Order: sequence, then C-alpha cells, then structure tokens
Amino acid sequence: QVQLVESGGGSVQAGGSLRLSCAASGYTVCMAWFRQAPGKEREGVAVVYSRDGSTYYAHSVVGRFTMSRDKAQNTVHLQMNSLKPEDTAMYYCAADQWGECAPYSLLPSDYDYWGQGTQVTVSS
Repeated sequence: QVQLVESGGGSVQAGGSLRLSCAASGYTVCMAWFRQAPGKEREGVAVVYSRDGSTYYAHSVVGRFTMSRDKAQNTVHLQMNSLKPEDTAMYYCAADQWGECAPYSLLPSDYDYWGQGTQVTVSS
C-alpha cells in the first residue's frame, strides 16, 4: 500500500506559476500527475519513471510544466508555468507499484494509488 500526500495548488492569474508536490510512503515504479476538470474525463499530465527519473508530458503542457523527483524524500514536484485558464482542474498524484505504468503511461487505469487531489484555478 502506498499513501500519497499532495500539497500546493491554489489560484493564480493566467501567465502565472504554481508548484505541486506529492510525497509517497513506499516504493513506486512510476509517479504521475493527472487532472480532471468539471464534466471532463481525467487526463494524464506528466509522469516520472522511478528507475531513472526520466519524464514524459502530455502535449498540452509540454514546455510549460516540469516534473521532477526528489529521490531521497520520495517526493515528486510539478512546476507549472505560463498557466492558462484551461489548466483549471483538480490535480491528482498517482503511483503504480506493479509496472503497468512503465515506462510512461498516462492512462489512469495503469495506476493503483491516488492522492486526495488539489485544486488549481487559473483566471483570465
């Protein structure tokens, strides 16, 4: 069992920045960020492969979002720059222990553990 504790999020104007963090309590193969806006499906944003720290991003956030990993703290961060109103959503941290995510899955069904979610609101 892996517990995920998220922090960060909040409200910002378009063009601004926010940073999300997620601390995991155990071993993971991948950790990822997903988001879900009202009335929309949950979509993958970014994933880090724990074996080598490599990352993969959804096309919509490439060049604006950066996912990083603090291996010692078993924590991942999502730095979000140049935020747009369409980035407004509940953001969830997710983890997989069994390798279904490997190496760069952004499918929610490949993740077994989820955080409680943190709201990100971008105003125009």
